[in-house]
Amino acid sequence: MAHAHESNTKRIWIVLIILTVITTVEVALGIVKPASLHLTSFLGTSPLNWIFIILTLVKAYYITWAFMHMEGEKKWLRRSVVWTAVFLISYLLTLLIIEGSYIHNTLAPLVKW
Repeated sequence: MAHAHESNTKRIWIVLIILTVITTVEVALGIVKPASLHLTSFLGTSPLNWIFIILTLVKAYYITWAFMHMEGEKKWLRRSVVWTAVFLISYLLTLLIIEGSYIHNTLAPLVKW
């Protein structure tokens, strides 16, 4: 029984470290905002935004995998939960980027940014 406790404690620390590193990278990039990533455009938004989107999806996937105990489930249950969420989040982000770009282009002559 003590051995299972050690493995769970070790797993919690590993999850904490991975999520902390990803969050630290996101916060550092948000503070620094490198001009090469922030002031350019790629697929409708800046590469910095794409980095934030990808890192957030990685964190969401890892949280689902670790805290919902998906690694112990059958392959098709894991895929149905994780890939459905990834698809829906990607779809929402695509719509937000398209609509945000349209609103920015429409209001740009009228609003001082």
